[in-house]
Amino acid sequence: MPSMSTTEQKIDVSLAESYKQQANDAFKANKFNQAIDLYTKAIEINGENAVYWANRAFSHTKLEEYGSAIQDASKAVEIDPKYSKGYYRRGAAYLAMGKFKEALKDFQQVKRICPNDPDASKKLKECEKAVMKLKFEEAISMPTSEKHSVAESIDFHTIDVEPQYTGARIEGDVITLDFVKKMMDDFKNQKLLHKRYAFQIVLQTREILMALPSLVDINVPDGKHFTVCGDVHGQFFDLLNIFELNGLPSDENPYLFNGDFVDRGSFSVEVILTLFAFKCMSPSAIHLARGNHESKSMNKIYGFEGEVRSKLSDKFVELFAEVFCYLPLAHVINEKIFVVHGGLFSQDGVRLSDIRAIDRFCEPPEEGLMCEILWSDPQPNPGRGPSKRGVGLSFGGDITKRFLKDNNLDLVVRSHEVKDEGYEIEHDGKLITVFSAPNYCDQMGNKGAFIRFKAPTMEPKIVTFSAVPHPDVKPMAYASNFLRMFN
Repeated sequence: MPSMSTTEQKIDVSLAESYKQQANDAFKANKFNQAIDLYTKAIEINGENAVYWANRAFSHTKLEEYGSAIQDASKAVEIDPKYSKGYYRRGAAYLAMGKFKEALKDFQQVKRICPNDPDASKKLKECEKAVMKLKFEEAISMPTSEKHSVAESIDFHTIDVEPQYTGARIEGDVITLDFVKKMMDDFKNQKLLHKRYAFQIVLQTREILMALPSLVDINVPDGKHFTVCGDVHGQFFDLLNIFELNGLPSDENPYLFNGDFVDRGSFSVEVILTLFAFKCMSPSAIHLARGNHESKSMNKIYGFEGEVRSKLSDKFVELFAEVFCYLPLAHVINEKIFVVHGGLFSQDGVRLSDIRAIDRFCEPPEEGLMCEILWSDPQPNPGRGPSKRGVGLSFGGDITKRFLKDNNLDLVVRSHEVKDEGYEIEHDGKLITVFSAPNYCDQMGNKGAFIRFKAPTMEPKIVTFSAVPHPDVKPMAYASNFLRMFN
């Protein structure tokens, strides 16, 4: 009955198109996970439609799942080698990962297919500039062994403060709570801190961080509490709201900020100087872990480098890059809770002693324990899988439980991923993701969260909160030209 199968096929095609339309609507509403699920349904019905794959790639890009985006876009161009949007989506994902040379090939292909498209020409030009700049930087870069510390060339005492400066001032060498409050107030009113005091904060933080191990043990005495926050991503006004809701950092009210302080949000300088100033004021009041965005390659693309140049100076770009390399990689609270920015490892049997032994004073490598700490994500299925980000890996609940058992721990707390409610509990309660940047990038509509633990039980109490208004400076305002083109 051939006519019957033809009818069924027609129904299938129209059903696939219906899913695509629903997915497009979800995408426009910034519901990117829902869009991915709906595009997947369309693909399951008609996997030979390049548009479905390219659209799903774009949704993955919005969720920073660049590895998955590249896979989907590659499938789109495999189905239709003349489909320019497939190359375009893949090029955009490569750009977001800082893989400029791979991106350049895709934009060259877009230009070949659409020679008269001015948008394609513009993006190709920007990509060519980025690759040229990269080649130049590689040509003039020194071997690591010959690099000198930029911090050691700075003496903030010799920098004069102009009489007309009315902002926060540090008297002598001690950073006080009064100074930090005045500085935060100035930041709230979009005033900049004088470079002398900014240098002093960053240099003093460097001294404190250098002395710390790669894995820091934290002890919370019985009856006391401790707060863990996830990614803040330059959302300074939401950081102020956390302090409003939960109190300022102090020895009695200690915090751990679990990486990704900067990039994307356009108040990253204010965030990092505030966190560093609290660290100087009282090192046990605030603990700081490195995230995947505390790195040169990410800062170059996602806005922190441009923001530092604009608000401070070129020298600060180098200084922050150096100090970020001193940030610890992981924390253990009361010998029971393992806190790390990204996640767990590609091999079993990793001990806390292995993490303590990591030589962290470098830019993050592309593989190995340090890379996985900063980049990995949990997955619902057991075992391990490829990373949806294209860096690190995905790990299941069995991996989490084995790691906890091997190290006599109870819980993994990590950040790194935006969550609708600001947090997610996975792996049978053994892993919590906490994310503290609500309405991420002014478009995701998510809540933010932090976790309070109270000794001796150390049961997690999760507090969620919504975004607060901020001055009209858009996220990514200082990001690379070519990346802004894709947002």
